[in-house]
Amino acid sequence: MVRKLDHIDLRVPDLAAVTPFYEALLPALGFSRRVEDPEWLQYESVDEAAGAFFGVTESAGHVANENRIAFWAGSVAEVERLAEVAVRAGARNVEGPMLYDPGYHAVFFEDPAGNRLEICHRREGAR
Repeated sequence: MVRKLDHIDLRVPDLAAVTPFYEALLPALGFSRRVEDPEWLQYESVDEAAGAFFGVTESAGHVANENRIAFWAGSVAEVERLAEVAVRAGARNVEGPMLYDPGYHAVFFEDPAGNRLEICHRREGAR
């Protein structure tokens, strides 16, 4: 399969305020290799040869909007487990986890800066 995503570059107004949240969530999502950089909180995936990564950096003027980043989970049970991780890490405005459409199980939430995130599992053939 051809890789479709290389990295996420997420902005937050206060990096220190979201660091504990992402230090708990990103390794649970499979971004398990921390990259040391004083300007970024960055975790790479060790499952991908080219090292897909999720980076968070401070941008003082950033304001969260209606964009959403959705992470894939391999099963309904994995959505449930990751939802618990997100809640324990400090997720806000949590909706779910639950079945939203036939074959589509998800949890929606916000990080401490208000950025919208989702973890979902879509059964093959489901929309």
